Amino acid sequence: MTEPYHYLLMIVLVLFTLTSVAALLIWVERRLLALWQDRCGPNRAGPLGLFIVAADTLKLFFKEDWIPPFADKRIFVVAPAIVAATVLLSFVVVPFAPNLLIADLHIGLLFFLAMSSMGVYSIVLGGWASNNKYSLLGALRGAAQMISYEVFMGLSLMGVVMLSGSFRLTDIVLAQQDYWFIFTQPLGFIIFLIAGVAETHRLPFDIPEAESELVAGFHAEYSGMKFGMFFIGEYLGITLISAMLTTLFLGGWLGPVLPPILWFILKTSAFIVLFILLRASLPRPRYDQLLEYGWKILLPLSLINLLVTGAISLLTS
Repeated sequence: MTEPYHYLLMIVLVLFTLTSVAALLIWVERRLLALWQDRCGPNRAGPLGLFIVAADTLKLFFKEDWIPPFADKRIFVVAPAIVAATVLLSFVVVPFAPNLLIADLHIGLLFFLAMSSMGVYSIVLGGWASNNKYSLLGALRGAAQMISYEVFMGLSLMGVVMLSGSFRLTDIVLAQQDYWFIFTQPLGFIIFLIAGVAETHRLPFDIPEAESELVAGFHAEYSGMKFGMFFIGEYLGITLISAMLTTLFLGGWLGPVLPPILWFILKTSAFIVLFILLRASLPRPRYDQLLEYGWKILLPLSLINLLVTGAISLLTS
């Protein structure tokens, strides 16, 4: 197969797989939440409630796609697409298996951080264009939260870069053939995990949406497929952070006996389940507590991790 067709096939395969996974996670999350909270989950539409995914999708397609007359229409329409586009672009550099990736960039990790930071524009523009006070407050909260936790996210990964000597994600995976970086960078792993939850604004860090305070936050005025784009972007974000945790700290596709792609799927699925478990078990903190936790605890810890890793690298080189 010629190279252009190979890339095109990979793009179509990854896009189809990711959108299917994002839709399936609706059912997975509801089933797991029901299991942990000892209640019935979806069990009517199809076997084990599997058709709930199709029902939700059809509902989004046929719901009235309403644009408020007081909104900035052009920005209101564009904003939901930004979050889905930036997350999907981030998957371009994720190595699913030794020869199963779209672009093996030598700055792959920096590309991921850049794309994740671009997602904040979706929240800010959506909240501002809605011309709604609740939406604007949610957008301001989301911007402060995402920008703050991006700092710690980037710093937590510098230890991984030091140990692997590369920003290329395939090099980082191959550097874990003897041991996974979760054993040498446990603090970096924990900080990146917390920052990842904040980046995807999932419970307990769903303060930009906070239904009890802001109705639905930055997407309060959205309906139909525009709301669906925010919805899909959130589940794609969970999958992306889970895939990056697997790649950076759990050896990516590396593992015995099973095919590499299966190892990657199993590890990523375990983190997705963890994201859902956090929603089932942890309460939402106050907004000031969230920012204080980041700047007063995570920032010093990430700097200490960076300092200790650098010192050990120098002493053992």
